[in-house]
Amino acid sequence: MHRPIQNEEEWYLLYQLQLAATLNKESIFVPGTQRGLWKLRPNLLFVFFSSHTPCGDASIIPMLEFEEQPCCPVIRDQDSSLSLEDSGNVKTPENERKHEDPDGPVTKKMRLDPGTPARFFTNGTAQHGKQDSGSFASGVRGSNLTVERLADVACGAPRSATVVDIYRTGAKCVPGEAEDLRKPGAAYHQVGLLRVKPGRGDRTCSMSCSDKMARWNVLGCQGALLMHFLEEPIYLSAVVIGKCPYSQEVMQRALIGRCQNVLALPKGYGVQELKIQQSDLLFEQSRCAVQTKRADSPGRLVPCGAAISWAAVPEQPLDVTANGFPQGTTKKGIGSLQARSRISKVELFRSFQKLLSSISEDKWPDSLRLQKLDTYQEHKEAASAYQEAWSALRKQAFASWIRNPPDYHQFK
Repeated sequence: MHRPIQNEEEWYLLYQLQLAATLNKESIFVPGTQRGLWKLRPNLLFVFFSSHTPCGDASIIPMLEFEEQPCCPVIRDQDSSLSLEDSGNVKTPENERKHEDPDGPVTKKMRLDPGTPARFFTNGTAQHGKQDSGSFASGVRGSNLTVERLADVACGAPRSATVVDIYRTGAKCVPGEAEDLRKPGAAYHQVGLLRVKPGRGDRTCSMSCSDKMARWNVLGCQGALLMHFLEEPIYLSAVVIGKCPYSQEVMQRALIGRCQNVLALPKGYGVQELKIQQSDLLFEQSRCAVQTKRADSPGRLVPCGAAISWAAVPEQPLDVTANGFPQGTTKKGIGSLQARSRISKVELFRSFQKLLSSISEDKWPDSLRLQKLDTYQEHKEAASAYQEAWSALRKQAFASWIRNPPDYHQFK
């Protein structure tokens, strides 16, 4: 999973709204109860599949001593380490490894044979195959996965198992949040925090996939712009994660638990009871699968800078980009119309304007018909119920969410 697919979702939904506006019965939308508004057809659901847990909070998963280490191995004093059976605390390693460079890449060396079912634990016993329930309890925002917390976190593990480390995320804490402790082993991260996407260069302004999906679960995955045409938000019904290091409770915490106490949301908005499950399907091009195939090969795996986006639309359904630009873009061409991805904010706004122009103004929704709007930012702000819900979510759960500079959306 490179990133959540909200832009691809908007691309598809804009096409479906265009069908609805022309009264095409193939559209997934049917008329709502208010002028100019639409709603999903009954019994139509959206399911999100990702080959790996979302970066950020959902990927901070406690690791037991029998598991192969994803980071540098933790060397423990076997005589002094405590098991979950013997104590409510888990002892951090006496022989500590060096602190990782917080700004450097996080090396993960988890090995998983694509032909062998992963080991999971249910009812305290080791099993093979699909995981039926998670192994770790929910954490609270900003809590430590350290000696004070890990005994509570590993509630589904075998009683004799010891939590010795955690799967790391390269996503960095946002300014204004608490920082990771970056101590050896299980004390490296804090959980429940907002993070920006990992990267090898400068810190980005793009929030982690875990954070974006948690926001979707309250505001919907359609964004502010499309709420002008929708009677209610479009929520995911289920999230399915492929074969990878996984914890049901950690996923619940990251995507649902951090927002579960948000109150005073406008009508139609709310924290959803999202279904979260894991598949035993391993993505053949995932890091762990590729590492397994080339275990004896020298060199370091580096993520590809290319992305392929697809949507079920009739015209140019593929959008292939390299380092953010359409494939084949030269340095001289950067800044031209041809250098825009079809799912960039500018191009999606163009599609939105095209939709508006295809509808007679007297049939526009009130949010667009009763005021003159010009820029992309003005159109977003005019989706009042969405903005009210987003404001409540920020105030009550995501106060440190990074927002783009005001002039970033001032295009027409």
